[in-house]
Amino acid sequence: MARKEKTATVAKAAKAAKKEVAAKKAAKKEVAAKKAAAPAKKRVTFTLAADAGSEVYVAGDFNGWDPAGRKLVDKKGDGVYSAVVTLAPGEYEYKFVINGTWCVDPNCQEWRQNSLGTLNSVLRV
Repeated sequence: MARKEKTATVAKAAKAAKKEVAAKKAAKKEVAAKKAAAPAKKRVTFTLAADAGSEVYVAGDFNGWDPAGRKLVDKKGDGVYSAVVTLAPGEYEYKFVINGTWCVDPNCQEWRQNSLGTLNSVLRV
């Protein structure tokens, strides 16, 4: 390969590398801008008093209504169960599942009827 051809090939490779680096920097900036524009998530504590030794979960539209999606823990063994869930700002419906039985939050002031004809607790973050 002639010297001119080698120089041209190296120049093309360097130019392509510069474009690739610029594209990566632009992509990183775009991701950072999206993160900055996204609303900040907040830690929400769900708390419920139930019989000590119970299995207690919280299920809602924030976890696909999975009845075993987020377990509440009774740290002191006194029947006060709690769990922290990180949620984006918005409105959520939820219920507690105590030993397999779906229950509204007795401490929640707002409830909404669901498609099954029962009530869901409403949370605004």
